[in-house]
Amino acid sequence: MDAARVPSARTLSVARPPCVLKLDGLAAGKGVWVCRTQDELDSALEVAQAFDQPFHVEELLEGPELSVFALAASEAAVAFPPARDYKRIGDGDTGPNTGGMGSFSPLPDVADEDSQEILETVHLPVLRELARRGTPFHGLLYAGLMRTEDGLRVIEFNCRFGDPETQSLLPRLEGDLLPLLAGDLSQQPEVGDRAAVTVVVSGGEYPERSDQGTPIAGVEAAEAAGALVFHAGTALHDGQLVTNGGRILNVVGTGATVAEARSAAYEAAAHIDFAGMHFRTDIAAGG
Repeated sequence: MDAARVPSARTLSVARPPCVLKLDGLAAGKGVWVCRTQDELDSALEVAQAFDQPFHVEELLEGPELSVFALAASEAAVAFPPARDYKRIGDGDTGPNTGGMGSFSPLPDVADEDSQEILETVHLPVLRELARRGTPFHGLLYAGLMRTEDGLRVIEFNCRFGDPETQSLLPRLEGDLLPLLAGDLSQQPEVGDRAAVTVVVSGGEYPERSDQGTPIAGVEAAEAAGALVFHAGTALHDGQLVTNGGRILNVVGTGATVAEARSAAYEAAAHIDFAGMHFRTDIAAGG
């Protein structure tokens, strides 16, 4: 990003609050700690060292987050609309980070059309730099961004569709996605006027531990209510649907507005039941 002149958080040579501690490797979405006090930093350092992998420290940025996915073929790319996810386990963004507890699109503060400008200032410079180095990138380049007082800053890149933002993006698309996935970037993604809200249903002790073998009821009723229900951590035991992970199900509601989609998602989630189930009640509440 430095070589491509893409704005991002500065790496700090000394761990001192306020700061952000990040593992330099895969951690199932749980390798980031926001440390505003010395106690929080001490706790984060202790947990990070237990992962037995390198970590680094960055400046703490403040502002609303958003995700912008782009399908890339070397120096060309097309962008999907922005989406927003909710990383912390509890309402009001409290508790530890998770792999994502919900998402929605479109956003009230970043228009769908703004994804093109973001593509030109974030994704394309990185793609050009990779091509210049002889390592052109083909695939999905997902930028996690923050809107700070000084403008957009990149928090992270992933080379995959993001979960749960994808569940709120794909229901908004019209037309055929396959040509884009195959590298034909001659067309832009066709985006409808509908909104989508995703509510993640997790086990009661997530993210500390996963849940296995607990019977799940109500998925068919949720789907009959009009929701899309994606399985994240489930299994079939003797024909019975049971829990098999941390985040168990993603319930997606759609509607003409974010408010309508939110109502549809929560009405559907209310049909689902298993012992200890948990979900946030404030997904897209400000949308």
